[in-house]
Amino acid sequence: MFEWLRDILGDGEVLPPLQRVLARVVLGLLCGFAVAAVYVVTLGRQRDNYRSMPTTCVLLSVLISIVTIVIGNNMARAFGLVGALSIVRFRTVVENTSDTAFVIFAVTLGMASGAGYVELALLALPVVGAAAYLMTILDPKTKTSEHAELTVKMGIGFTPETTLFPTFQTYLAKWDTLATGTAKQGTFIELLYAVRIKDASKVYKLITDLNKLEGVQNVEWKPE
Repeated sequence: MFEWLRDILGDGEVLPPLQRVLARVVLGLLCGFAVAAVYVVTLGRQRDNYRSMPTTCVLLSVLISIVTIVIGNNMARAFGLVGALSIVRFRTVVENTSDTAFVIFAVTLGMASGAGYVELALLALPVVGAAAYLMTILDPKTKTSEHAELTVKMGIGFTPETTLFPTFQTYLAKWDTLATGTAKQGTFIELLYAVRIKDASKVYKLITDLNKLEGVQNVEWKPE
């Protein structure tokens, strides 16, 4: 079907059959969705990058599967591709090592899919997924605590009593001011509170509602 185009642009090397290429890319896509699902279930809502990380996992898995097909058994192409991709830098730092593991998880499954190791990809998914879920149960740091430190950055001209406290009363059983100061050369105020939330499952909703308030620049929740 694409022989005429291959004759013009190709260098004599032939890709695997189109059906096989399509199957590998689709497998990479499905593996990416699976990695994203495991991330959301185990760690997602505890991260600031809750919305962007699953997308990263899906796209990485698909792209790596395609890259693996392109490389094939050509060592020169592999080294050339490493050199070309070395100029790419992530603009956002992956702050948590668990998030880094999920990035590597997506890359590994993408490579397995692109290389045609279907059994390996299907075996790795439930094993790594089960391990990630088990660690969220065993590691107390992954559980949402009722007690935490809440940091709110607010614009000059707004007061905590009128801006923050109505929302605090809805979600928090207690809050105490630990520190107050200015930041960004006095362009906004940074407030640090020791808080206890009424319902630990409402942390994400509390942060969302605080971010919607006029004058609020940033909100950070650190469980004790």
